Amino acid sequence: MSIVRTYRRDDDGTLKFREAWFTTYEGEELGQFVINHGTVGHVSKTETAKDVNEATAEGLLAAFTVACQEDGFAPLTREEQGWVYVQYALKSAEGTDRDKYLETTAKEALVGHLAWRGLGTVESSDYAPRKLNIRILSPEPKKAVTAIKTCLREAKLDFTKLSIATAPFEAPEKPKQAFPLPAKAPFTLG
Repeated sequence: MSIVRTYRRDDDGTLKFREAWFTTYEGEELGQFVINHGTVGHVSKTETAKDVNEATAEGLLAAFTVACQEDGFAPLTREEQGWVYVQYALKSAEGTDRDKYLETTAKEALVGHLAWRGLGTVESSDYAPRKLNIRILSPEPKKAVTAIKTCLREAKLDFTKLSIATAPFEAPEKPKQAFPLPAKAPFTLG
């Protein structure tokens, strides 16, 4: 069973989100059904129903989906979101074991930090010559940039080699640097 993630923009332009999912306890048939909701960019509120089986969870998820539709919440398409690129400058062309650790640690920190704020999903990461790129799909790229800086600072990851850029979904090859500013050179993924 996958996650259902929905959004609604209020009249004042504020983007709200609601999401729900079911996870089983390790090695058991029972699990918990989770509803997470809030204003995009702020820590969300979470409600859980524990000791739920899969059949009950499917019913809860269907009811959640109907309630979201009735309240004007709907899933966003990928095209309605934007790209955020987190890039670390590396000391070697291919990356070292230290860089692999940085990649794993940064991705883990970003997944949780962004998810609990409705700010997007880590889609992929790759290495280019002397660069580590982490790609994030976000409904609010500008807010995601601020959250990413906070997240990586709190995780005590190297901030001196960090650059962040955003790009529209339809033009991922045209990133515009958002941190640090002013940009010393054009931001490139390759």
